[in-house]
Amino acid sequence: MAAYEMVARALVLAFYAYALAGTAFAAVFTVFGVQRIDRLAKGSGPGFRILIFPGSVALWPLLLRRWISGRTEPPAEREPHR
Repeated sequence: MAAYEMVARALVLAFYAYALAGTAFAAVFTVFGVQRIDRLAKGSGPGFRILIFPGSVALWPLLLRRWISGRTEPPAEREPHR
């Protein structure tokens, strides 16, 4: 097996691991976590949770960090126009 094949297999395996971890996280997050980090999501229905599921899978490290930190509001922007 050539070196580039091993690198390609490692990248695909890493992608699968990331997607699997994201899917497991999103299943829990959309049920329990979203209302803890976003006060406007409290009382939202299943349609909203289905819509945010793919984004939760893709962005799970950021959402997990925010969920663990307990922040409920998005961070303030620090751009010069504000």
